[in-house]
Amino acid sequence: MVATGLDMLLREIERFRNRRVGLIVNQSSVTPDLQYSWNLLKEKGIRIERIFSPEHGLFATEQDQIAVDYQPELGCEVVSLYGDSSETLLPDRSLLDDLDLILFDIQDVGSRYYTYVNTLALFMEVLSGKESEIMVLDRPNPLGGAIVEGPMLDMECKSFVGIFPVPVRHAMTAGELALLYRDFKKLDLNLTVMKMEGWQRSMLFQETGLPWIPPSPNMPTFATAEVYPGMCLFEGLNISEGRGTTTPFQLSGAPFINPEELARQCRSYGLEGVLFRPTWYKPTFHKFSGEVCGGIWLQVTDHTRFRSFSTAVAMTAALQKLYGEQLRFLSGVYEFNDTIPAFDLLAGNSTIRTSIQSGVEPVSLIASWQDDEKSFLQVKQQFHLYD
Repeated sequence: MVATGLDMLLREIERFRNRRVGLIVNQSSVTPDLQYSWNLLKEKGIRIERIFSPEHGLFATEQDQIAVDYQPELGCEVVSLYGDSSETLLPDRSLLDDLDLILFDIQDVGSRYYTYVNTLALFMEVLSGKESEIMVLDRPNPLGGAIVEGPMLDMECKSFVGIFPVPVRHAMTAGELALLYRDFKKLDLNLTVMKMEGWQRSMLFQETGLPWIPPSPNMPTFATAEVYPGMCLFEGLNISEGRGTTTPFQLSGAPFINPEELARQCRSYGLEGVLFRPTWYKPTFHKFSGEVCGGIWLQVTDHTRFRSFSTAVAMTAALQKLYGEQLRFLSGVYEFNDTIPAFDLLAGNSTIRTSIQSGVEPVSLIASWQDDEKSFLQVKQQFHLYD
């Protein structure tokens, strides 16, 4: 079994006594026997001054893009880093003055969009220039550390779902991302990473021996995380991404879709490692709540060949081809940004959207980011902590 950064810290707990500690955590901050870090650290005599919780809250009680107001009573101050404005994404500097060690311990899912590591990045920026130490208690990238996918982030599309200069599927751990971001932003930062023991870059999550704790409300399983780097793009469409069902992101659709027709079109692109099952479903909340939707359920058949981002872009192209009069790329406020379409924020550029709208074929779209992938595979090696 892989030993996480939290496990490794607990082995060295004596050297952390007499530190004034802040935690950036949620319910995924557990030991293999499912004890919460904050309870164990208190039992071991660690002085926890303050807990910071990310989007969704400490126990993931809130859905996406919902301000977190409720915080449970844990015997210390619990501060939300996700409120009703972009200013709430940053900790008030006064809340850091009495801390000399901040521990980050949240399970990431390996996608640039996923906001927990973006919370880490913003916290690092606020800490820059201060003497306080920030330590990442590293955890596995569920998708492994070898395969990257998608375009690099165009900094004109920087947002809370795009902060790191990485492809959509980055194949890095939270600790490695922190090292990359310190270098990228030239931060004056006392950063350390508590490395894992036993993790290898070839590992998918089910090979780690660790229990899967849903890190957010719509990330119930590893299978969800595997399709998420692509299917999260559907948050930027008037297409249900499966929220309001038991298989979010694996399931997608809309009332105007003919499932058999869409499945045939998707299959025609020759995508590897995935099957498209036509289906009908009725979301209980979110887009098309209470309406019957026609759509697709994704079945991954080969972890090594499946490319989630390519699959989702091809599916979007199929939707444009078949239902161009009904399909909409959403505008409005998305993750505190009201000037750039959500699809562009997620994709990391506007080119993919405009190319789809112009009828560019998926094979050409997929080829457009392969140079980015090759370049990043070289760049990221200087931040690797694991073989």
